[in-house]
Amino acid sequence: MSDAAALLQTISAAIADAAQVARREPDDVTLVAVSKNRSAEEIEALIEAGQRHFGENRVQEAAGKWPSLRARYPDITLHMIGRLQSNKADEAAALFDVIHSLDRPSLASALARAEWKGPTYLQVNIGEEEQKGGVAIADLPGFIDNVRESGLNLAGLMAIPPAEVEPSPYFALLAKLARRHDVSGLSMGMSGDFRSAVMLGATVVRVGTALFE
Repeated sequence: MSDAAALLQTISAAIADAAQVARREPDDVTLVAVSKNRSAEEIEALIEAGQRHFGENRVQEAAGKWPSLRARYPDITLHMIGRLQSNKADEAAALFDVIHSLDRPSLASALARAEWKGPTYLQVNIGEEEQKGGVAIADLPGFIDNVRESGLNLAGLMAIPPAEVEPSPYFALLAKLARRHDVSGLSMGMSGDFRSAVMLGATVVRVGTALFE
């Protein structure tokens, strides 16, 4: 077994264990391998091990390495998980299959103009941190209404809890907000906290370091 296959097996087993604790089906959780700053060779090793969902933070980086990879592996699903500039909406719509970082009306309008139809997650500033992107919790109801009216495919909510604090209360809050607004998808949890996220309802976890190192 290759190193990539062993790491993928370990993470997949941890997701399955966490799902079992929460009395959930492991297949209800999608593992997105965060491949930002990773070489095509590193990515291809994970693809060969069976991984099919990958996440990138920047349009330019994704455009530089994914077209050739997707030509060889057409069943890949590519996720945009970083902050997206409105002027990159057309390019993102052409490159990605899923967007996790819709956080403002101007971007929603730009994606609608780009005729983006893929699953879209609204990024919530769950810790109310000034330095982070994401719609404020107080503004979420109106923003959800606007997104639904725009015709975008609202798949769920995404959040990144504050660093160096217990993330579980923030995951629980995001799950509560999703239920309140009748949204089913929850993109939450990364290398250090994906187990807690799965136990609290994550449908997508975004794992980088733990899969590549």
